[in-house]
Amino acid sequence: MIKKEVEKILGYVQKPARYVGGELNSVVKDKSSVDIRYAFCFPDTYEIGMSHLGLKILYGMINEREDAWCERVFAPDIDMEEQMRKHNIPLYALESGDCLTEFDIIGFTLQYELCYTNVLNMLDLAGIPLFSRDRDDSFPIICCGGPCACNIEPMADFFDIVFLGEGEDSTSAALDLLKECKRNGATKAEFLQKAKDIQGVYVPSFYVDSYNEDGTLKELIAINGAPERVKKAVVSDLNKSYYPDKFVVPFIQVVHDRAVAEIFRGCIRGCRFCQAGFIYRPIREKSVDVINKQSKAVVEATGYDELSLCSLSTSDHSCVNEMLTSLIDWTVKEKINLSLPSLRVDNFSDELVEKLKLVRRSGLTFAPEAGTQRMRDVINKNITEDDVMATCTKAFDNGWSSVKLYFMMGLPTETMEDIEGIANLAMNVVHAFYKNPNRQKGTGVQVSVSCSSFIPKPFTPFQWEPEDSMEVLKEKQKHLLESIPSRKVRVSYHETPSSLLEGVFARGDRRLSAVIYDAFKSGCKFDSWDEHFKFDEWMKAFEKNGIDPYFYTLRKRPFDELLPWDHIDFGVSRKFLENENKKAHAAVVTPHCRIKCSGCGANKLNGGNCDARN
Repeated sequence: MIKKEVEKILGYVQKPARYVGGELNSVVKDKSSVDIRYAFCFPDTYEIGMSHLGLKILYGMINEREDAWCERVFAPDIDMEEQMRKHNIPLYALESGDCLTEFDIIGFTLQYELCYTNVLNMLDLAGIPLFSRDRDDSFPIICCGGPCACNIEPMADFFDIVFLGEGEDSTSAALDLLKECKRNGATKAEFLQKAKDIQGVYVPSFYVDSYNEDGTLKELIAINGAPERVKKAVVSDLNKSYYPDKFVVPFIQVVHDRAVAEIFRGCIRGCRFCQAGFIYRPIREKSVDVINKQSKAVVEATGYDELSLCSLSTSDHSCVNEMLTSLIDWTVKEKINLSLPSLRVDNFSDELVEKLKLVRRSGLTFAPEAGTQRMRDVINKNITEDDVMATCTKAFDNGWSSVKLYFMMGLPTETMEDIEGIANLAMNVVHAFYKNPNRQKGTGVQVSVSCSSFIPKPFTPFQWEPEDSMEVLKEKQKHLLESIPSRKVRVSYHETPSSLLEGVFARGDRRLSAVIYDAFKSGCKFDSWDEHFKFDEWMKAFEKNGIDPYFYTLRKRPFDELLPWDHIDFGVSRKFLENENKKAHAAVVTPHCRIKCSGCGANKLNGGNCDARN
């Protein structure tokens, strides 16, 4: 419900449709008839936030409750924020137009470390004190979740509670508790005391940190009866868990403007750099029937003409061919484009190719991740160059002429020879196209190489590894460009200053909260956007607080060092990660989960169950 004061400023901003609400399938309730009001905050622009599956799931799940109302809040772009501050308009939710201070609980999803200053900016726009210690019982409970929550320590001073792992069950339990506490007139402190006992809920203020003389973490002691280790929440049965039968359909085009079907969680592969592959374990699949039913419901309720399958590795679903057959049966008839991201080069079968030929043709994307076999063994990619070439040749045989290859740069033990390997592999794909007698005549090939900077992340075998300096990354980027002789290969890569910041916050501790606060006060926001990133202001914030950012990035950590996230249990055992790190330095691979269970331990949080073991 757009309010008059907001309506007056919309003529002064680009894309006013971001700020008005009222879209198809958005939920409006009578606020006097609900017990709990929940503001789901996405700390980036509307177009990015509206593409996020987690928002769609929690928005639908909470609004299915008669006693709760979930509304959406996005970070206003620079022009809108300027108008809001000029006219004293606080940050508001799209459905009701109400300021965030009128809600019971405000939840942020943290998808990326460079969104942290946006969280503070959104709270500030709403007139809410930033530090949890400064908020009395008159303010909402401020919480967060998402992948960055697995090491929330750099942001710990700002949140009352943190949801670890999958939020469906823990969010429901927290809302039930909050409703009970409101009814009984309980204080926020009393709510937090009870919330700490919900699996997947972490209360940062119940843990006290101290440091050694060398700057490393000495202790993180639990107080107030909090558990020494906090376990993440896991949804046991995806077939029975909540999934929305409709999505809010935006008025404007968003980043992923299509229907989405989640097909499984977790990953069987164990790539040693990949945080998602470990923190979303154990493997849990949806059945083909459930995937079909949910896909049809969302397409019918939204009118989208594209359906995307969501997982970390689509072709690793154990019934992928049966699933695609059943989906194609109705998507082709109804002219629905079926999008299959996250394909693997080592299971790109003839049967899969035949299925793909029935859906709308687009470029194929694969992720070799490294250019040499030694490097692929280090990261446990478990594919060979022959796999890559056979897959690309098969694609060219069947009419494709565009391939995108994802690589990482700055991986542990990487040399300039490995960087040259990226260029060589890309050129070999080009040569394979022109050598192919079955290629489309009169067409050229386009090979896109996307090269991201490796950032060591918590809960991976590389969590102890140093990160390449900005200078070294720039040398490697320059060497890659010099190693590619053809315009048939296009190269893109990430800027290095933002990679430094991402690396600091990925493995940082609570001392960084002061840095984030000072950077925000200096005008830092939208740090993941090159045009807004203020590297110099960040460096001043580190200097002001006496913190060396390179302490967090350039230093190799010994196995016996206490890490800021060691009190968090995401299932995968520390010993398993240590062993995988040692195997990486020996360039020894670990078979994927369906070949042999490697005993990572993640299934212990799911009653011993893991679909990869069946």
